[in-house]
Amino acid sequence: MSSAGHAVALDGFAECARLVADGDPDRAVSVGFAPADRRDALNALYAFNLETARVRDHVSQPLPGEIRLQWWRDRIEAERGSENPGQGSPVAAALVETIRQHDLPVDAFDRFLEARIFDLYDDPMPSVVDFEAYAGHTASTLIVLSSMILGRDDAHRVTEAAGHAGVAQLAVGVLRLAPLHRRRNQVFVPLDLLEAAGTDPAGWLEGGVAAKRAEAAMMAMASDHLEKARRQLQSVPRQFRPAFLPALLTARHLAKLQGGASGPVGPVDRLWFYWRSMRG
Repeated sequence: MSSAGHAVALDGFAECARLVADGDPDRAVSVGFAPADRRDALNALYAFNLETARVRDHVSQPLPGEIRLQWWRDRIEAERGSENPGQGSPVAAALVETIRQHDLPVDAFDRFLEARIFDLYDDPMPSVVDFEAYAGHTASTLIVLSSMILGRDDAHRVTEAAGHAGVAQLAVGVLRLAPLHRRRNQVFVPLDLLEAAGTDPAGWLEGGVAAKRAEAAMMAMASDHLEKARRQLQSVPRQFRPAFLPALLTARHLAKLQGGASGPVGPVDRLWFYWRSMRG
């Protein structure tokens, strides 16, 4: 990369850090527990997650959203080594440089972006199996890619823990974002889980007693996967722990939901939780 291209990437990393600090404080704080020379790359990855998660907010129809997701795919596949990485997007420039520096697998990003297409439509999540697959391609993939940034050679050892952690994180995230999803007529709660709770997508969107049963089932699913992730983490090298911190914080968010609250975890509680998780 030329000096000009390197400068573009540096500017991009600074923008990524700002975006993550503003839009994803759970991950922003976790980055501080990673080695200093890996923080830019982690922020680039997390900013990419934010940018793609927000695509629906910036389009009125699914097709423009799909075009935007394809734009990201094109940047990742074609722009590595380019003198103008990102085509003017500082986040894309930083992400391309991160993929190059850490030899991250392009196919993982392709699956991530393919999964994000679901966000653009109002189709309900078909089943728990589909929900777990979606989590695997999104939340779990972020953990695996973060682990590759932290230690490429041994990152394969996080796969099982990341799989469970991602499902738990997504399940709790769906409950925390339920008011937003209901305004959009989006149903991320699996159909078979809704049926078991005695309701359907329309009933979930309306709320009520049956929807509360579905919420309880989602919490139980999150708790089960979180416990499995914790067990798997016992055999994962400690160097990868920063990649798991936001997912492990699911325990705090879950406790708040079970108590009838949905707000964010406070900054002091979050920092204390991360510190203990790094030591435990």
